[in-house]
Amino acid sequence: MKIDNPQGKDIYAFDNRPYRICLHCIMDTSDPEIDFDEDGNCSHCKPYRNKSARQSQSIANRLKKNTKDAELSSILKKIKSAGLNKTYDCIIGVSGGVDSSYVAWLVKERGLRPLAIHLDNGWNSELAVQNIHRLLEKLKIELYTHVLNWEEFRDLQLSFLKASTADSEIPTDHALVALHYDVARKFDIKWFITGSNTQTESIMPRFWSQGHADWTYIKGLHKLFGTKRLSNYPHYSWAKLAYNTHVKRIQRVDILHYFDYKKMEVVEFLKKEMGWLPYPTKHGESTYTKFYQQYILPRKFNADKRRAHLSNLIVNGEITRDQALQQLESSTPPEKELQNDREFVIKKLGITESEFEEIMNAPPKTIYDYPNDSFSPLHQNVMSRFYKSFA
Repeated sequence: MKIDNPQGKDIYAFDNRPYRICLHCIMDTSDPEIDFDEDGNCSHCKPYRNKSARQSQSIANRLKKNTKDAELSSILKKIKSAGLNKTYDCIIGVSGGVDSSYVAWLVKERGLRPLAIHLDNGWNSELAVQNIHRLLEKLKIELYTHVLNWEEFRDLQLSFLKASTADSEIPTDHALVALHYDVARKFDIKWFITGSNTQTESIMPRFWSQGHADWTYIKGLHKLFGTKRLSNYPHYSWAKLAYNTHVKRIQRVDILHYFDYKKMEVVEFLKKEMGWLPYPTKHGESTYTKFYQQYILPRKFNADKRRAHLSNLIVNGEITRDQALQQLESSTPPEKELQNDREFVIKKLGITESEFEEIMNAPPKTIYDYPNDSFSPLHQNVMSRFYKSFA
């Protein structure tokens, strides 16, 4: 059967195959690039499981039981050494979410002196603000908050919506990475520590969002659809990224990779030890992200990110496939709540109902419909060196 799409339209011209869902996770043909093997496993979860198995075997054969502990210990020594006689030895980002909150606890528990950075894009939920301040006060971590110029940022978000791509989270994600480097240079800090991890973030179709680091793509969309100059928006190009990593020697570490990270266990830990309060929905820290993922992505792009989030938990051994399917069904927000969120977002963005409907009804596009550097030789060269610098 055909995938149910509330807008009643095909998302991509090549997406007319019969509906199919993975027999191991819950990813399905709402991802136009998904493939299945003869066992019914999809191209998302099978490589993930195989990769995990290879990594585990490699670690066992190469450096035995304490490899990750030894590697992390070496990194922590480097961070502390680089931070001698400085107020801070590393930077962490805080959003009020699970991953960043746990990272804050981890770095303090291991004796680091972090500066917490928060990017205020105008969409923070009240609970997110409470969770951030409660956590940092308990851990005695100082907070550096950068408030985006709302009129400029609103104009950039509207540009992405008008461009009709599924990438409207990019303006926040790109600015956050740029801010890490900007603050690191300002305070002469050589390390920033992130909550990124393959355990719970490995599965995500590229057609549901891509181009987060591509400044050519971001500024190109804004030039086409925006009306204001981005004078205060934190950003970086590939050249600036290379400068930060290879000249200023600012390094990044994804600390959660060094642990058997189980998100559901961490949630219980944060609730008990940090007074952290869970959000009713995934990414409830941001009212825009909540609405975008619950309303715009499913209704315009047939993309339900809950499938990816839950599939990650399946392959990470935290829930079963049946439990994921039950959560997928039970976590669907009531239509009244969606309409209330819709009214709030439309009003805050300063557009009319008809303008929003025009955005929703515009044919979906991708990054490849606009100028981008995604496959340029410069991009590939810089990104290769960029990722090697994290090794």
